[in-house]
Amino acid sequence: MKATEIYSSATHTWLVLGRDSNKPNNIIDTNQYLIKSANEAIILDPGGIELFSPMLASILKHVSLEQVTTLFASHQDPDIISSLGLWDKALPQATLHAPWLWEGFIRHFGMDNISYQPIKDEGGEIKIGKTTLRFVPAHYLHSSGNFNVYDPTAKILMSGDIGAALEKGEPPMFVEDFASHVKHMEYFHRRWMPSNRAKENWIARVKELEIDIMAPQHGRIFKGETVQEFLEWFSRLDVGCACK
Repeated sequence: MKATEIYSSATHTWLVLGRDSNKPNNIIDTNQYLIKSANEAIILDPGGIELFSPMLASILKHVSLEQVTTLFASHQDPDIISSLGLWDKALPQATLHAPWLWEGFIRHFGMDNISYQPIKDEGGEIKIGKTTLRFVPAHYLHSSGNFNVYDPTAKILMSGDIGAALEKGEPPMFVEDFASHVKHMEYFHRRWMPSNRAKENWIARVKELEIDIMAPQHGRIFKGETVQEFLEWFSRLDVGCACK
């Protein structure tokens, strides 16, 4: 599994973990994120159970297990958090921050030791080391209880399934040409995002944020002007359609 640094400062670092060439062919490729600050670290959307071993090996190259104090799950999908039962054994003192709505479902993945910290619908904040992160509501995009993570210092929005693209092989880490990238996103967003109203609410919310990098859970990362290109494209897209 590759680890790519997408932000680094005196206070904290962002790494994206993914592009696992050894994953089964019929498993959707995912991006996992590690933020480390001072003597603490958080894993955002730790991934499916099949990724636990490569994820653990990659993370240990950058932090010790004792430093990983926190996990975050944007919603309940198995590609997001089905590895929980194994992290529960590896990180028995950690805390999982996840939507309050999905606690009863997420616990089915196994949770005897890790503490569950429910996120209220309106979101909230968390401090990791010397940096503060915000939980930004993204309800119904695509999950009825769903959150993004915003870092106001790094100006990074971890956007979960919003902005996701499904591509075969090992595509580049960043979107280089937005127009040619649309074909990898369009069907996913039309089918998996069920509500134009929710989409419009989310766009209005994130347009109030300063975003240099938008980092989805699948596919390439948006940087610079491609962030605004995505928001403009998404605002025009009619979602909630099963048509191909």
